[in-house]
Amino acid sequence: MTTEQRFSAILGYFEKNVPVAESELNFSSRYQLLVAVMLSAQCTDKRVNMTTPALFEAYPGPKQLAEASPEDVYRLIKSISYPNAKAKHLVEMARRLVNDFGSQVPSTIEELTTLPGVGRKTANVVASICWGEPVIAVDTHVFRVSKRLGLSDGKTPLAVEKDLESHIPERLRPIAHHWLILHGRYVCTAQKPKCPECPLSQWCRHNGN
Repeated sequence: MTTEQRFSAILGYFEKNVPVAESELNFSSRYQLLVAVMLSAQCTDKRVNMTTPALFEAYPGPKQLAEASPEDVYRLIKSISYPNAKAKHLVEMARRLVNDFGSQVPSTIEELTTLPGVGRKTANVVASICWGEPVIAVDTHVFRVSKRLGLSDGKTPLAVEKDLESHIPERLRPIAHHWLILHGRYVCTAQKPKCPECPLSQWCRHNGN
């Protein structure tokens, strides 16, 4: 099976059988999405969703968060992984939004990655969901699933991102990101992947195809 055939089969399955795939983070604004994605680094969406209601009530917008201290933010996110660093980054990010972007979440990858605590993966998620940018965010799930399925041999998230974007049409990239994440979260798990019940097993390199 060629790489092109593998992509075609897997994307075709998802397009037919999973027409709706969205972020499992709870948010109601671009600002809230940005904050939630920053918190989700090396943390489950479930835990983030348990944490953000109190955070957003205390800091409903960038201006309020920019005026907070990292210590105050820490107290609201201490159940999240790396709370000290994330609290500091959230406050610094909000101050940058207020001072440099008129309290608006920027729309380009280049501008998003100038925000403290925002790396390429976070920027790609926000740009894809908020602005429909044809980019693929590569987190641990996407990285693992892409390697196992045989969609990429890239050694780094950026290399995997480039492989995926070279084979996935622009119109499918925003949803393909969610297809791969959700597949990795619930089927192609890091430990004990559910290969016998995986609908992609016939095209999976990890499964010998």
